[in-house]
Amino acid sequence: MKLSLALLCAAVGYSAASPFAPKKSRNTRKAKMNAKLMSNAKTLRKLDQQDEEQEVDLSGYSIKFEKCQFVKSYNGEEGGGGGEGVDTILTTQRFVIFRLCPDSSCSSCNYNYGEYIVDMETYLEAALGYKEEVQEQYCETCNQCYEKEQEDDDGDEEDEEAWKCQNMDTSSCYAECQNIENMEENGYMDASEFIECQELDVGDDDGVQLFAGAMCASSGTRIKIGIFSDEDCSIYDESKDIEDYMKNGDGYNMKLSYHLLKQTYSEGECVANCLVEDEEQNNQNDEGDDEEEKEAEINEMCEELYEAAGKCETNHGFEQGIVDYDNYDNQIRNEELVCDFISSLKAGQYDQTGEIVVSGGRTTLGGSSTATGGQKFALTFFILGSVGLAGYSAMLHQQLTKGAKADLAGQGGALA
Repeated sequence: MKLSLALLCAAVGYSAASPFAPKKSRNTRKAKMNAKLMSNAKTLRKLDQQDEEQEVDLSGYSIKFEKCQFVKSYNGEEGGGGGEGVDTILTTQRFVIFRLCPDSSCSSCNYNYGEYIVDMETYLEAALGYKEEVQEQYCETCNQCYEKEQEDDDGDEEDEEAWKCQNMDTSSCYAECQNIENMEENGYMDASEFIECQELDVGDDDGVQLFAGAMCASSGTRIKIGIFSDEDCSIYDESKDIEDYMKNGDGYNMKLSYHLLKQTYSEGECVANCLVEDEEQNNQNDEGDDEEEKEAEINEMCEELYEAAGKCETNHGFEQGIVDYDNYDNQIRNEELVCDFISSLKAGQYDQTGEIVVSGGRTTLGGSSTATGGQKFALTFFILGSVGLAGYSAMLHQQLTKGAKADLAGQGGALA
């Protein structure tokens, strides 16, 4: 399979809108700690179309992580793609495939969804930023509820924020939040701090350099921190374990905590709901306060990823959603390219390090390859067969030559 990654990357970076019917905030009592996120939320993005505004409404959808995949390709630039001092002409592209699924359908998500591809750095930056804010608000509320329980008030004074603690299990959340707060004291380092490629302090005097960065694992269903031998984190060293090189400022060995990072690739679950729900407003509505409903707010993670991603929507029931705007033709052409590329990544045509998989073997685009047992047998059979055919041809040539000489001799005798 040959595919221009340059065209694909252009398609990934191309933003084309697919609007859905506008919705209002729903009056639910889901225990989400999103109050603080309202300050960072964006109103629904709008597209200009002949002096008219087209709303892009993602409020009824949730993000589902689908797959992570590295892809190695020819860089085409002087110096190759492996960084300074690395002899390679390959560069490594890092992709994440995700879906926008209708709410409460992340376990199935088999129709009326969009499939998207974006570079890993953009995905992790947006997802971790969102998850960090959710975690911060969650622990802040948990600690407040825990302190109120410890005060053991008589309950005579009315607490206007008592509703925040109604769905909060302080017996479990407080211990969880304390572990997060005291992570380093407990001998752990946050894995999310190593998602960007960075050099490790290996403490060797022989000039060996090692780098740590995010990589795909478990056939692309997980994201973990690996060890690489180049500054671009393209050449994975599977012989080394990242935790062997984790030390704190005092030189003590540390372990990695994936508590936050693993929330960005939850298997079979929604990573984030695009609608930011105002729990305070929901609480007021439950108490009979009929205030006018606010405009739906979309969380920043959904906005950023939708803007940055290459889109494959029509194939999954979104054909009525494409807007006939100025760049409509470009969207159609890019969508076909993106859909094909996503299909190739999901079909397992690349291995964990980004190399193309051919008939169960593994080959690199740079020319070096590792042959399987079957390939070696086929090559040996072909060589021996070629030698045998050459010998057989020589034998036939010799017999034909002798026969021709005998005929000529017979004819010469008859003439005499």
